[in-house]
Amino acid sequence: MPLRAMDLFDAFSQDKLPKDQAYIVASFINVNTGYCRYEVVSYSGVKSIYLEGEGLTFQSSGKKLHALVEPSSYPSKAIEPYLRDKSEQIPLRFKELNVHTTKNQIKIYMAKEPIESLSSFTVLRPSGENIAFVFYKTDDLYENMIKFFENSLNRDSRLPQNDAKKVANLFIDVIREQMAFRSDFS
Repeated sequence: MPLRAMDLFDAFSQDKLPKDQAYIVASFINVNTGYCRYEVVSYSGVKSIYLEGEGLTFQSSGKKLHALVEPSSYPSKAIEPYLRDKSEQIPLRFKELNVHTTKNQIKIYMAKEPIESLSSFTVLRPSGENIAFVFYKTDDLYENMIKFFENSLNRDSRLPQNDAKKVANLFIDVIREQMAFRSDFS
């Protein structure tokens, strides 16, 4: 049975990171507030992968999708996401994000378009409750990613199950339409 997903840093240490056509999903969670940042990276055609400082650097082109889950009680909600504290920021403004509000008033901000990296990108080593997984290209790739997002959004970010399912599908729609491996990755 082929690998579907694996912890990113375990895959690196076991030499099981795919060099072509994979997705990396990292989440950075504040367990006290439910505030969460997600980064999804699609990559292909890796030249090299190496540990550098606090993360894993890929010499490869890639596309990175940023998202935030913001509880209704979040105190810095009026501050642009790119100006927030380092642990809570993403490199985007509100006008570059789509917003979805759940029935319990949690806001999910997702980039309208992924950011393209033409030469390299780095994924930070997760600590505490944070995670970083690599998803392998399989026939059921998107179904596996939907399950991951649905569970993470429900458990880690405290979204109601119906909203978690809806938002997980929004993630996959963007990933499938704007980050899939087509001729622009060669």
